[in-house]
Amino acid sequence: MNNFFYVMNGRKIKRLFFVFAAAIMAAGVVYVESGNISVFSENNPSAVYSVSTEKKLIALTFDISWGDKRAEPILNVLKEKNIQKATFFLSSPWSKSHPEIIKTIQAQGYEIGSHGHKHTNYSQLSEEEIVEQLKTSKAILAETTGKAPDLLRLPNGDFDKRVLRIADSMGFKVIQWDTDSQDWMNKGVDTIVNRVVSRAHPGDIILMHASDASKQTHEALPEIIDQLQSQGYEFVSVTDLLNQSEVKGNEVKDQAWIQRQYETAIGL
Repeated sequence: MNNFFYVMNGRKIKRLFFVFAAAIMAAGVVYVESGNISVFSENNPSAVYSVSTEKKLIALTFDISWGDKRAEPILNVLKEKNIQKATFFLSSPWSKSHPEIIKTIQAQGYEIGSHGHKHTNYSQLSEEEIVEQLKTSKAILAETTGKAPDLLRLPNGDFDKRVLRIADSMGFKVIQWDTDSQDWMNKGVDTIVNRVVSRAHPGDIILMHASDASKQTHEALPEIIDQLQSQGYEFVSVTDLLNQSEVKGNEVKDQAWIQRQYETAIGL
């Protein structure tokens, strides 16, 4: 009888443990979601990942933060393929030291946005530091390009609600992406092409890189362009996309961010 009592108690304790663990997890989800509501609610500034449109429009975007070996081959591909619209997000220190490449980007008619100043996670900075970083990047890009940028892609795609609020107050629209080429990982040309083409959709913003670490982007780009054009897609600038229909309201939340990190970790 005593043994039966202990077994029943053990089962009850185990059941209570799982109920308690489930309650803690549920509370955690509510906490995370409440944070998302405050960051991504309609009343607060938000980041753009894609645009809701039925038109087969796609924005190719290229981040540059260092190096001078990859931008020119990418620009050559875009010119050879007669792609007249694309958006380059440039870090201000890189812009200051590569005026000739900037001239080529502008001569080919491509849009330029800011990729910030110091290449670090801005969510880890104080509000004063965030302001200084964005102010510095805007001033340098205005000087080097002749126009103050109004598009901003934050280093590492990292931000929080403070960064969004400050960026908005300084006249920036924060631009993220829906399709990540993962070209900087140099997994192979075919892998980059297949990843982009399989995920692309109307109103998509595609993330690519023109920094020196991305050694295969210029090799994958021609096939990406050919395959997407064969599907009827037209390449436009980010601003062109924003001028389409209403920006999607379902901004990426913590769970989506976790999923992207998981995909990166397992090589998807």
